[in-house]
Amino acid sequence: MSTLEQTAVRAPAAPTPGTAEPRRRRRLRPTQWIGVLFVLPATLYVVVYQLVPVVYGLVLSFTEYSPLSRSGPEWVGVANYLALVGDDDFARALAVTGQYVLMVLPPTVAIALGLAMLANRPFRGIGVFRSALYVPHIVSLTTVAVVWLWMYSPNGLFNEALTGLGLPPQSWLLEEDTAMPAVAAMRVWKALGSNMVLLLAGLQSIPRELYEAASTDGAGAWRRFRHITLPGLRPILTYVVAMDIIYLAQGFAELFILTGGGPLASTTTVNYLIYTEAFQYNSFGSASAMAFVLFAFIAAFSFLSIRGIAGRRS
Repeated sequence: MSTLEQTAVRAPAAPTPGTAEPRRRRRLRPTQWIGVLFVLPATLYVVVYQLVPVVYGLVLSFTEYSPLSRSGPEWVGVANYLALVGDDDFARALAVTGQYVLMVLPPTVAIALGLAMLANRPFRGIGVFRSALYVPHIVSLTTVAVVWLWMYSPNGLFNEALTGLGLPPQSWLLEEDTAMPAVAAMRVWKALGSNMVLLLAGLQSIPRELYEAASTDGAGAWRRFRHITLPGLRPILTYVVAMDIIYLAQGFAELFILTGGGPLASTTTVNYLIYTEAFQYNSFGSASAMAFVLFAFIAAFSFLSIRGIAGRRS
């Protein structure tokens, strides 16, 4: 065999035109495996404790299931969702949830923005001022609710103040007209700290040169606020409103401690109704269906609020 023939035998066959070369498997380098190991615990936590319960809850929403029953979940399709359409209690709880969000969200954002603008100005003791405003966010919601429960009691701080002014004491948490505003006032106070810090960060990210140029052009305080501050805060305002809607629509602990859903279901939100449906009436299928309807409600409400603040992007 000639040298030319031996070379032709050893040489690999060239790929024919139009055919793709086989891909080589990409192997992770040792440093990349270290990153995967660091991310793995958080990924497992999200999958096991968040993703799996959500999927299981979605499956339960199409079943009729009581933990007291030995037969296990019984598939009923969309019957639970159809039952919610004509459920007056669920419709009222949905309305109460919307009322609760609307009573807390606007004053919380407005007051937090005012406090953030005040905290953005340099003066003596500014660090203590900012820390004091942030303290309510650090304290747990349950602890805050217990303290405000005492303040609303017949011998609490608010009634003592009314008595000192010569006014009769009020049954703050026992009347339909005052129960929801009382809970909303507590929730506004609790949310001010976190919102103020976020809005303060947004204010400090706005270039000072814009305010100086506007002042040079003769713009007043209101025009500077309208044309510089609000547009500069639009991204952080969008985030604050969206997160507040998510947290408020899932309100439970403060209502459970302060009013127990009463009086006469005037403070029974959807989340509280889910709790009673699941753990008092042992109807996990119906409760799961309510939870996913609440999810849709929160998503729609958040989308509309974000769209209204951020506007359409070109």
